[in-house]
Amino acid sequence: QVQVVESGGGLVQPGDSLRLSCATSGRPLSPYAMAWFRQAPGKEREFVAGINRAATTRYAESVKGRLAISRDNAKNAAYLQMNSLQPEDTAVYYCAVRWSPLGTTVPRSTGEYSTWGQGTQVTVSS
Repeated sequence: QVQVVESGGGLVQPGDSLRLSCATSGRPLSPYAMAWFRQAPGKEREFVAGINRAATTRYAESVKGRLAISRDNAKNAAYLQMNSLQPEDTAVYYCAVRWSPLGTTVPRSTGEYSTWGQGTQVTVSS
């Protein structure tokens, strides 16, 4: 059974940092792309950051410069370093995995990813 598990969320104050982790298991081959999405109450799930097998990254404009995605191909894991967190970053953060190649791009749409974790809550509040 393929499994994706996120961890590292929590309650922090504005300006604080968090590091989210995404661990995958159950499939020997490395993912083509891993991405972080987030969903706030009453809002659509939105793309935050993604990284492909070649370490090409892509970010939502709103988080560029504050958040950084990375991956460990040996561990089939991905991470999201979140700095200077603000209340608008409050959401459930989901790790998504695409297994099949898609050129050299990092897709931004939810439909391009087939395996999802259960999410980890990030709350930024003063």
